[in-house]
Amino acid sequence: METFQDGANTFFLLIGAAMVLAMHAGFAFLEVGTVREKNQVNALVKIIGDFAVATIAYFFIGYSIAYGMDFYAAAAELNVGNGYELVKFFFLLTFAAAIPAIISGGIAERAKFYPVLAATFLIVAFIYPVYEGMIWNGRFGLQGWLESTFGAGFHDFAGSMVVHGMGGWIALAAVLLLGARRGRYNKNGMAAHPPSSIPFLALGAWILTVGWFGFNVMSAQSVEAVSGLVALNSLMAMVGGVLAALFVGRNDPGFVHNGPLAGLVAICAGSDIVHPLGALAIGAIAGALFVATFILTQNRWKIDDVLGVWPLHGLCGAWGAIAAGIFGLEALGGMGGVSILSQLIGTAVGITIALAGGFLVYWLLKRSVGIRLTEEQEFEGADLSIHRISATPPNGS
Repeated sequence: METFQDGANTFFLLIGAAMVLAMHAGFAFLEVGTVREKNQVNALVKIIGDFAVATIAYFFIGYSIAYGMDFYAAAAELNVGNGYELVKFFFLLTFAAAIPAIISGGIAERAKFYPVLAATFLIVAFIYPVYEGMIWNGRFGLQGWLESTFGAGFHDFAGSMVVHGMGGWIALAAVLLLGARRGRYNKNGMAAHPPSSIPFLALGAWILTVGWFGFNVMSAQSVEAVSGLVALNSLMAMVGGVLAALFVGRNDPGFVHNGPLAGLVAICAGSDIVHPLGALAIGAIAGALFVATFILTQNRWKIDDVLGVWPLHGLCGAWGAIAAGIFGLEALGGMGGVSILSQLIGTAVGITIALAGGFLVYWLLKRSVGIRLTEEQEFEGADLSIHRISATPPNGS
């Protein structure tokens, strides 16, 4: 029975890893549908290239920082318990690799290719694992201090702040250092860069939405710990995000298809402890928050975050982490065991690490090798200037 249980847990987590791996196709097509046609190939190559670099960074450095484990033992030793620990690495890698996939959407259309890959390596090897280990493995003392001081640690079941918040706030640093796309803002106002393909954008959103149920539910990491509450809460938050984005965004298809993602980002943290009605509220608030802050960043603050990854992942991730401390309370139908002060402090720590790490990495690269395409390359488009091929043949031939 023990062997069967080990096999079942390994298979369970493997399915989760595969579902989250598939989400990277969602990141790719969400970006492909949003950027202009001359940058579609670059979006596709960046996502898969970033995943490969992230794997190397996490395998050799990042995973050891977060969990204190390396892979230098003999294969027979590594494969103990049906190789559960190996599949756990695969599962958590797909989370780590989501960080550069998130950043990719913010810096699209004007970033150099190889410096972006270098940033991916540094972030996944050294920045992300510090916060991941702190929250999910109790390293570096934060969780112990929160528990002793406020009666509960920072609760982030599936990564509202650990994954999405980190990605979104690092992306903000990168976007600010990179600057706006040429011609985006001028003395006459703001030039429109509408999505190149709503069908591709919608496809990306749907792939992400479906994969998210592996992201959240399989965060239990074992068959015995699986929870139907996580699944239902993910569904309710997704729907809340759609409806809020639909109404606040006035039927704009870009907002509507990012609505479920906003809701799902926000519910990650508390999906195992909030009531389904709380999940609906969390998702609805996240959907409205995304639309409002996307418009603010683009129009008023003139921050050229192409896919709106700071509003979507950074702000909705922070909201989700804080919301777990509110809607997780027993008084609001939750499971309890949370502290709003711990949630606020844990969120603030994550934002600090992300901003500091993001500014450090991208500033160093900006000063050393540069992170931005030349004006001519940007005008030509990343597809031709970097990859020497366009998404569609000229003249449709």
